[in-house]
Amino acid sequence: MLKKSSITLQPVFPTVEENIQYMKNATFHTDDLVRQTVSFLGNTGEFLFMYTMCDQRKIRKEILDPISNNKNESLQDILILMRANKHDDLEKVIDLLVKGNAVLFIEGQEECFVIEVKSEHVRSITEPSNEKVVEGSHEGFVESVSINLQLIRKHIENRNLVVKRYKLGNETKIETTIVYLQNLANPKLIEEIDRRILGIHADNITSSEFIEEYIEDKSFSPFPQLLHTERPDRVIGNLLEGRVALLAEGSPTALIMPATFFAFYQSPDDYSFRSVQGSFIRLIRVLSFVIAIGLPAYYIAVVSFHFEVIPQDLLLPIKGSIEHIPFLPIFEALFMELTIELLREAGIRLPGPVGQTIGIVGGLVIGDSVVKIGLVSNAMVIVVALTAIASFVVPSHEMSASVRILRFPFMIAAALFGFIGIVFVSMVILIHLCKLESFGSPYFAPAAPLRWKDFKDTFIRLPQWKLTPRSDQTAPQKAMDQPSGKEQQKDDE
Repeated sequence: MLKKSSITLQPVFPTVEENIQYMKNATFHTDDLVRQTVSFLGNTGEFLFMYTMCDQRKIRKEILDPISNNKNESLQDILILMRANKHDDLEKVIDLLVKGNAVLFIEGQEECFVIEVKSEHVRSITEPSNEKVVEGSHEGFVESVSINLQLIRKHIENRNLVVKRYKLGNETKIETTIVYLQNLANPKLIEEIDRRILGIHADNITSSEFIEEYIEDKSFSPFPQLLHTERPDRVIGNLLEGRVALLAEGSPTALIMPATFFAFYQSPDDYSFRSVQGSFIRLIRVLSFVIAIGLPAYYIAVVSFHFEVIPQDLLLPIKGSIEHIPFLPIFEALFMELTIELLREAGIRLPGPVGQTIGIVGGLVIGDSVVKIGLVSNAMVIVVALTAIASFVVPSHEMSASVRILRFPFMIAAALFGFIGIVFVSMVILIHLCKLESFGSPYFAPAAPLRWKDFKDTFIRLPQWKLTPRSDQTAPQKAMDQPSGKEQQKDDE
């Protein structure tokens, strides 16, 4: 669905020069607007194109060759060879011009012809570097919506697959699409997504990540409410569960909605492996969430308030490690956590080989030095290292960032109130998770509200033939995904 433009209609003028002048004025006499004169069969024409957006090879093949090679064909035949489309609104033509189309004006005709000669620079389809898997598909989205839609349709050859188009950004006019299965997606969900997208009024929309902040439920929540992915197989799996995917031109990232907390800890590898292995890996990921947000806080609470919970064999080694440290445990933890964040950010921003070197060497040198000079204890270095590793286990970069932020309130509460502070912050986060929604769907489902039947694909993954019916989290129109094992046996008999 295209948003209506507020620009008024401007009919094509009967003279070429008037049209050319109007186009130049409308584009503010930009220097990359090229004008070229052509003559054929007694007709005089001019065609305009932006050389920064057009492919010179296509211009020669689609425009110049049909004109120069004509053998007394009619004007209509030549235009058919050019694959030209008629237009009579100059304002619409200007929008097509800046997108990489050539415009042909013919003297005496009150309509013009638009020929697509856009230059395409698309990288090859490769596996996303931030979502690698051991088994399964190694295809990834690229920056072209048409190619990404082709990757989806290639695996879902179904008439029920619907694509709805939008134009977003008053200045950027980026092409955005939502994709869903008509027979599975909840109609109320489609209406709500459509309402939120049409409600976006902004000049600068350049990627799907920009759109996310306009349509998510709670922008100030630390938890992401839309699932980001660059993997077609992940999008396809969610479409078959009744969810909706959003794609934007120029961005390889698809947004899946609605999302739940546990969806961020699922990976395509869970379904490529057998259920036992997949369940074990998923349990490790969920455990990593608890370690990543709670381990530093637990350590601070223990050494500051609750020495009695330390086993007697460990009491003396830990006491010897921290007794000569001049700072409180909270300052040790904050110093080490901020150092880890600095090293991580430096490793991302620097070139690949240099970034890896900074991360490894910097971590070793700083960790060894701060222990030797007595700024940080050995135990704190171990705790921070385990915490960093646990935060990197999360398959979703957005959830990983949220986890790294959440550990700081836990550490501060533990330093002030010990275990009581940890329990209080945990209760606040759990209450927030239970209240949070993503497009009307409970974010913490199936834990809240409690749905026992949906736990078969949450903390663990049961065999594929057990994953029926579909989850109620998205309220799909069609509940049954496939017949269960027993039903299949009956059918076979």
